Amino acid sequence: MARFRYHLQNIMNIKEKMETQARQEFAESRRLLDQEEDKLRSLRRKREELEAQAVDLLQGTLNFHDIDDNQMARLLTDQAIAEQIKRVERAEKLLEASREKLTDAIKERKTHETLREKAFQEYLQEENRAESKVIDELTTYVHGQKGK
Repeated sequence: MARFRYHLQNIMNIKEKMETQARQEFAESRRLLDQEEDKLRSLRRKREELEAQAVDLLQGTLNFHDIDDNQMARLLTDQAIAEQIKRVERAEKLLEASREKLTDAIKERKTHETLREKAFQEYLQEENRAESKVIDELTTYVHGQKGK
């Protein structure tokens, strides 16, 4: 029995490598999004702390300098939150793009696996046909020899 060789094996290997690379890019995009979301949560916590501090400043003895500093810090934090939201949105878009790339790579690999499986089935059928032909020839030869 001859050995099965898939004529597109090199392409299939490349598709598997592309899928692996796409998985790594997706994981990196996910990690980046997680980092950006963590930064956003941190900024929002800071904003809440500044709000609580503002309430405390307004209840005690009024120190206009501290109140002004607090208000400026809240303003800067709001700007940082707005910028961080934009970064999170960019990271989400990047994640979605890498997800689509990964999905495409998986589809291509599966397509090649299906083609390989079909080629293997055809190979097996051809081998069975060849084997049947040899058996038929042997049977004919043996039957012919008994008749002599």
